[in-house]
Amino acid sequence: MTGRQRVSGAVNMAGSRSSVRTWNFMASHQERLVVCLLFYLRLTLVHSQRGSYVLDDQKGLGRQFDGIGGLSGGGATSRLLVNYPEPYRGQILDYLFKPNFGASLDILKVEIGGDAQTTDGTEPSHKHTEEDENYFRGYEWWLMKEAKKRNPKIKLIGLPWAFPGWVGRGKNWPYTFPDVTAYYVVSWIIGAKQYHDLDIDYIGIWNERSFDIKYIKLLRYTLDKQGLERVKIIASDNLWQPITFSVLHDAELQDAVSVIGVHYPGTYTVEDAIKTNKTLWSSEDYSTFNDNVGGGCWARILNQNYVNGLMTSTISWNLVASYYEDLPFGRDGLMTAQEPWSGNYVVESPIWITAHTTQFTEPGWFYLQTVGHLQSGGSYVALTDGLGNLTVIIETMTRNHSVCIRPPLPAYNVSAQTATFSLKGSFTNLTELQVWHSRFDFKTNNPVFFEQLTPIKLSEGTFTINLQEDEVYTLTTLQTGLKGNHSKPPDSQPFPKKYMDDFKVRNPQFSEAPYFADQTGVFEYFINTSDPGDHVFTLRQVLIQRPVTWVADADQTISVIGDYKWQNITVSSDVYMEAVNKGGVFIAGRVTKGGGEVRNAKGVFFWVFPNGTYKVSNDIQGHIVLAVGKSGTRAGIWHTLSLQIKGYEASGFLNGYPLWKNLRILGPKNGWAAIGTEKFEKAQFDNFYLGAD
Repeated sequence: MTGRQRVSGAVNMAGSRSSVRTWNFMASHQERLVVCLLFYLRLTLVHSQRGSYVLDDQKGLGRQFDGIGGLSGGGATSRLLVNYPEPYRGQILDYLFKPNFGASLDILKVEIGGDAQTTDGTEPSHKHTEEDENYFRGYEWWLMKEAKKRNPKIKLIGLPWAFPGWVGRGKNWPYTFPDVTAYYVVSWIIGAKQYHDLDIDYIGIWNERSFDIKYIKLLRYTLDKQGLERVKIIASDNLWQPITFSVLHDAELQDAVSVIGVHYPGTYTVEDAIKTNKTLWSSEDYSTFNDNVGGGCWARILNQNYVNGLMTSTISWNLVASYYEDLPFGRDGLMTAQEPWSGNYVVESPIWITAHTTQFTEPGWFYLQTVGHLQSGGSYVALTDGLGNLTVIIETMTRNHSVCIRPPLPAYNVSAQTATFSLKGSFTNLTELQVWHSRFDFKTNNPVFFEQLTPIKLSEGTFTINLQEDEVYTLTTLQTGLKGNHSKPPDSQPFPKKYMDDFKVRNPQFSEAPYFADQTGVFEYFINTSDPGDHVFTLRQVLIQRPVTWVADADQTISVIGDYKWQNITVSSDVYMEAVNKGGVFIAGRVTKGGGEVRNAKGVFFWVFPNGTYKVSNDIQGHIVLAVGKSGTRAGIWHTLSLQIKGYEASGFLNGYPLWKNLRILGPKNGWAAIGTEKFEKAQFDNFYLGAD
């Protein structure tokens, strides 16, 4: 009798003692079956989480790798960086640009300053007017030189967000006279070489705005005519369409454009883009708060922009979060440097995630065709220099730990897995790979970034690696990787509670005064040769015409400064109105908005006008009027304005005497201090003071 028969027979023997014993035997046997089944299922599950992958160059290579980059501008995102004292400023630059130290960036993209608000401030143009020409304004020239000093191979890109008003010839549009716009942009490229010995490698069209086919062709013609054939055009720094359709159907445009650059593609391309056979870039991406979820976002898109979209370069907006954090998109940079007054900076996780790629590749390497997604979630890419070197980057970022600011990220799953890679072709005989590892560790918040592990030994061209969730690995033949380290920077400190600036700088390194963040207009150091007295060195608002804007700039000019959290403050400045019988100037406190929202800023604004009047308003537009009266102020002479705000009351002083006192204000509760003008007009400021209780 078989065992099955015995069990089967026992089932029919109800009621006897032996029946009970048989049932116990049966239950025990069933438990054994369940255990065996569970063990089998576990083996099956484990087997399903094992993936095998081939890295092979026998059938040719994929696309050429063009590098990883950072974007300074769009706008004024490096504004506070220049005000850092040494050695901290140099240390920050090392983490960004120094090869085999930190991010080791391959590309630096900068804004071509256009005198207009372009996200977090305005950047000055090299030509405020058609007759004007100054290639030392702003800080992008300096930044490009510092990048080149650390990495002579770094590629440079220029892109306009806005244009000075004269380019539009009275219209808020740069394409009405495309020859003028082309001349303006090419003059920037020529100036970069003539005055700073900088070779610009790529030039863009108009950031995230319409492109004009006639203009692109004319720009190419103008570049070639000036002997700048090597400068390549990127178009159109916006969406995939309609630029790819236009390139496909216009042979002359196809010849003019070298790179199709798209912003925030979500790692995917479109069929038309591939059909163009053009180089494809994510020419602006990331734009995400730089905590560890932001680092996870960066890790995912650096791999998957190529795996999913064949994009051979990814550029982060922004390079370094070096602007007041309460401006739009605070801390959306690869690292944070927003306290020049203290020297504090933070090397955030995106720096080390970048290093996983940049320290073990170079522009000019090629992706393998054998790249893709891991079986249980995540992705891998492999690159080679064609000389026997191989670098493999693996990421297993889970969905909730790698969400970028845009576009929306669909749901997907990642789980722990074992991956076996088989090396074929020219890599068959490799016996060892260096290993670098990052673990985000969201459960215990004890992450490890860019840690070198024991090299992995290959057996017959094969290696196996156990992968957990939210990890990044680099496996490479290169032995040059290094986690650079400077001494700990100073502790974080708030903005000084008492700050003064008399602007007495005869040969300033930068055109802007420290800590002032222009939000509309351009405020520059100025030598007032017509004043033999105490106001030879001043800060001057220089724009007299509204720029061709990128966002809705205010109709007034304004530069903010200080600690956004401050409530009770005193602001004082000497002011000088240059325009007669029009316009006016202000000092302000508790200013609430900058960036693209600056025209809606609230605060306490103390205005004086050259017609002998004053006004106090609750908004920058001067519509919410709190008080008006006679002041006796006029153009062409210096006046001293002081504003005191405490609790729900404010008082204003002119030349040391109270002009209005204890004015009741209902808000806002806090914000920056500011200076500015009523219109785009020239005016000067001197002996600025800011104090907080």
